[in-house]
Amino acid sequence: MEKALPSIPAKRYFTIGEVGDLCGVKPHVLRYWEQEFTQLRPMKRRGNRRYYQHHEVLMIRRIRDLLYDQGFTISGARNKMQEILQAERDKKSHAGTLQVDVKVSDSELEKIKNARIPAPDGSATDQWQFVRQELIEIRNFLSLADQI
Repeated sequence: MEKALPSIPAKRYFTIGEVGDLCGVKPHVLRYWEQEFTQLRPMKRRGNRRYYQHHEVLMIRRIRDLLYDQGFTISGARNKMQEILQAERDKKSHAGTLQVDVKVSDSELEKIKNARIPAPDGSATDQWQFVRQELIEIRNFLSLADQI
């Protein structure tokens, strides 16, 4: 049975030795993987010392899993990593886009078009209450749209 990898501490940067311990691979393997996987680019400081960030440690764990546990070749793991990263990019780009397909009758559509939004009077409290009420109505509308 394989030994479970240790949890990743809450640090900003990790040395190559620390990453090796966290991911169960030796430093020379990490240096080789940098050549093979273009997505893996640790920051280099004085004397070409490598400093890895949290997301790079996670990427190394993925690469390790693909190579050691799932049996991918270097080329296959490289292609799989590109697919994974592209899927994550697509997911992020679609996450900001909300598409709602709502069927509204013509009479309801006319009511919406002709509706007058009451303007808040001058007090700040009334303005915030107005904005809050509008947001509540939008939330309710979107929750109804999800049910359709």
